[in-house]
Amino acid sequence: MKNIIFALIILVTSSLFAQNTSWTIDNAHSKVEFSVTHLVISEVTGNFKKFDGTITSNGNDFTKGNIEFSIDVNSINTENEQRDNHLKSDDFFNAAKFPKITFKGTSLYKVNGNKYKLKGNFTMRDVTKPIVLDVVYGGTVKDPWGNERVGFKIMGKVNRFDYGLKWNNLVEAGGAVVGKEVTMNCNIELIKKK
Repeated sequence: MKNIIFALIILVTSSLFAQNTSWTIDNAHSKVEFSVTHLVISEVTGNFKKFDGTITSNGNDFTKGNIEFSIDVNSINTENEQRDNHLKSDDFFNAAKFPKITFKGTSLYKVNGNKYKLKGNFTMRDVTKPIVLDVVYGGTVKDPWGNERVGFKIMGKVNRFDYGLKWNNLVEAGGAVVGKEVTMNCNIELIKKK
């Protein structure tokens, strides 16, 4: 009887510890990029240089974890200073008033193989809407220094008009200078906290 009780205590204790696995984002090996159509005929791409997140998992099971992510709007980079300043203005992000874009996950579930769906609340310019992102799990590995790492590719689309980024000029081709739909591509590498 004592052995059974002892085994149950170990099982409960280990499952409690497993629920508290924390991960940090390796910014040097992660990227948050976006693209949007320009003049109907091409795309402009950019990225955010500063971002952070709080990620916990149940052991290595992220479907039972917690995912929160934030982006520093002022770190936007499209390799054109004039365009970056316009994007930071009230025509688009209004970075002075709304300096962060945030995402708070509500569920992560497997679709098939290494493909998942991540549901959550996406906030930009103080407008919050539910979105669903596509996730590809890249795998888990130990680096040469003994750190456990995991990689994900996260993709999704938002309509910028839904979040108040409504600057718009029309062109002769019948479309907008800047498209409504913004595509997001994120490559995220996490390091397990010791």
